[in-house]
Amino acid sequence: MLLPLLGFILLIFFGKKLPRQGDWLASGLMLTSLILSLVLLVTKLSSVPNESISANFEWAIVGSQTISFGIMIDNLAAIMLVVVTLISTLVHFFSMGYMKDDVRYSRYFAYLGFFSFSMLGIVLTNNILLMYVFWELVGVSSYLLIGHWYEKKSASNAANKAFIVNRIGDFGMFIGILILFFSFSTFAFEGIFDSIAAGQLPFGSTGWLTAAGVLIFCGAVGKSAQFPLHVWLPDAMEGPTPVSALIHAATMVAAGVYLVARVFPMLTADALLIIAYIGAITALIAATIAITKFDIKKVLAYSTISQLGYMIMALGVGAYTAGFMHLVTHAAFKAGLFLGAGSVIYAMHKVLHDMKDHQTDAQDIRNMGGLKSKMPVTYWTFLIFTLAISGIPLTSGFLSKDEILAGTLAFSTLNGHWLLPLIGFVVAGLTAFYMFRLLILTFHGKPTDEKRISAIKESPFVMTIPLVVLAALSLFVFYSFNPFGASSGWFYAAMERPLSIVPEMLQPASGAVFYEAVSSVHTVAMILSIVIALGGILFALAVYHWKKVSAEKLAQKAGVLYSGSTSNWYFDEFYNKVFVGGLFSLNKAMRWFDENIIDAIVNGSAVVTQGFATISGWIDNNIVDGLVNATATSADRAGGLLSKIQTGKVQTYLVYIFFSVLVLFVLFI
Repeated sequence: MLLPLLGFILLIFFGKKLPRQGDWLASGLMLTSLILSLVLLVTKLSSVPNESISANFEWAIVGSQTISFGIMIDNLAAIMLVVVTLISTLVHFFSMGYMKDDVRYSRYFAYLGFFSFSMLGIVLTNNILLMYVFWELVGVSSYLLIGHWYEKKSASNAANKAFIVNRIGDFGMFIGILILFFSFSTFAFEGIFDSIAAGQLPFGSTGWLTAAGVLIFCGAVGKSAQFPLHVWLPDAMEGPTPVSALIHAATMVAAGVYLVARVFPMLTADALLIIAYIGAITALIAATIAITKFDIKKVLAYSTISQLGYMIMALGVGAYTAGFMHLVTHAAFKAGLFLGAGSVIYAMHKVLHDMKDHQTDAQDIRNMGGLKSKMPVTYWTFLIFTLAISGIPLTSGFLSKDEILAGTLAFSTLNGHWLLPLIGFVVAGLTAFYMFRLLILTFHGKPTDEKRISAIKESPFVMTIPLVVLAALSLFVFYSFNPFGASSGWFYAAMERPLSIVPEMLQPASGAVFYEAVSSVHTVAMILSIVIALGGILFALAVYHWKKVSAEKLAQKAGVLYSGSTSNWYFDEFYNKVFVGGLFSLNKAMRWFDENIIDAIVNGSAVVTQGFATISGWIDNNIVDGLVNATATSADRAGGLLSKIQTGKVQTYLVYIFFSVLVLFVLFI
């Protein structure tokens, strides 16, 4: 993780002075990290099954408590390292073409390195506090990348929105971390797990253990754009498209899923159930919004939210391996989809610029059509990615999605929560529909403008080669030699579900019981998933390719459902009205209270104090000073009288003495 950090430091200070502004340096260092990660993964998988490599360094001493900085590499971390470095490397090379001639070219590559360093820190640390530190660094770097074109108001607003919304989830995560630390006096995952396994509970309560798990999950709700904090990710599409591929498809948003997978052993059955339903709701909401979007990146953004919901739901129902496998497979085909969209946008921008057309939206799929023959590499790779995300056999997406659906179905047979598999299958159909809608409107059919489309050319090799690599990684063979079952492949062998360490009465169904239920429903789930996915594809073809069904009439019949989908179910309006508007209303109320109550009290106190001061001044001037002055006058007059007696003549004093003696003699004798 130090290599991309080195690239960030060199480029941020010397980038403009380096040849090609240092893009080769940043990309080379990232490629080196990828090679090291691949070597590490091969080494890990060939060693003792899932034996972790760890090292600890003293970081800080607070009172009697020593806080360590450490790394831990198990199979979970080793696979995630490859995912992060692979996608980051491909994005670096793709960006050489896409970001060519950008005004802040070297700074862009520096920020990519800073993001990669932060993300690798999350993966490598063995300590939940240090994970939180890197978690926040990822938030900072994503803010910088989303707002790369900060001169656009929409981009700077999107960066602010992403940063602020994520802080809400991170606040909950921080509270959860504090609960664990005050209960177990350690931040290390191993120490926390050992304490819980030994029978210790946060503050001695099972409820607090569930609460700690849910609060930790709040960090994933923010970072992985889960309901109700999912609103930031679509706006984040204002950043450069390669950034969308890196941050919002494969790495940053997947950090939340990685977090849940990392703390999975300490999650109670109740916490996992909450996690499962949050994931399911997120998957459904995002899928229903994606079907009406026309911005190519917005469709992919809501698709990402939906697929992240799938992963979270899978972890919640106990399909641990399937959920994490979908993170890995999704990283390849969703990054490919974003880079493919970037290839299309790049070509559209170039043509529109040459035509001096500054009005047409280069990201609106209604302005495309007929690109299949003009951009063959982009099209065929985009088709593979679309098949993968739709869950069609022979793709990696089919393997992981099939296992997730089987897992939710198995969970419902054990616990009766039938809503979860129902949502899972509905979302599978919606995904196939909106993704083929996107493919057809973009690449097929008659061009909306013959002159514009005829001028479009395929993107340069530096942009198409990453697409080809990702398309190859979207095939089933990289994860299992069985195209209809992932459980016999290397991934399932490397990523076994960890044992639960919570008290027995709080545990979810054991791995053995769960996987037995999965095997009993796997065939049914697989057939259903294939049929539903094909149904979604056929419906998309009927509406947008064969024109057998009118999309406009469907929208009219849908009525309020269509308007709700196009308006993102009014989440932003609701948040603006309730939270943003509520905050402004609270500020106004506080201002009124300050001006009319607080100021009245202060001003009233001033009037009373002034009255007391006036009375006190009159007493002081007329009574106290009068007494003092009268005393002074009396003393002055007495002194005046005495001064007439005090003549200073001895003869006079002798007369006074004689007279006084005479008086005393008369009085006493």
